[in-house]
Amino acid sequence: MARIGYARVSSTDQDLEIQIAKLKAEGCEIVRSEKISGGSRQGRVELETVIQFLRPGDELVVARLDRLGRDTRDVLNLIHECEQRKAFVTVLDPHVSTRGEMGHIVLTVLGMVAQMERRFIKERQREGIQQAKAQGRYQGGKRRLDRDLIRQLWDEGVGPSYIARQVGCSRMQVYRVLAERSPAEL
Repeated sequence: MARIGYARVSSTDQDLEIQIAKLKAEGCEIVRSEKISGGSRQGRVELETVIQFLRPGDELVVARLDRLGRDTRDVLNLIHECEQRKAFVTVLDPHVSTRGEMGHIVLTVLGMVAQMERRFIKERQREGIQQAKAQGRYQGGKRRLDRDLIRQLWDEGVGPSYIARQVGCSRMQVYRVLAERSPAEL
């Protein structure tokens, strides 16, 4: 029986070390970690690896329940998948485990709290953006694509598939950037 730790933070500038140290102190020989939003399971490769690795009697350990996810349904589905593999889920803070029936109830409630907290975070973020816009301080999010390069390559006669590979995006994103041009520019 193995204790496998999973650590997650939402953004690349956040630090995983505190979670990893807690998991190792709890006896997790294997700790998988990733820097990705917990709003959904999509794209969380390390979490999927852990779930696939679980064997009967193993234990998935996380520092806090919101590290598994911020959506109650996702968290409950994860716990269900672990149980299907006859493995357990343990949360360190507050300490609760699926080894007992009471643990299931507590984890369900904590999952709901995590989802509610995520909604509060988004609402506060929206309010902050509205306030910054009203004060003329809001610049918007950082653009992730080099729109000038996409347009330049297009003007040189390069196809959308090649542009997408060069820029590191999908063809649909190339089409969206090109659609931003005014009819006079086309």
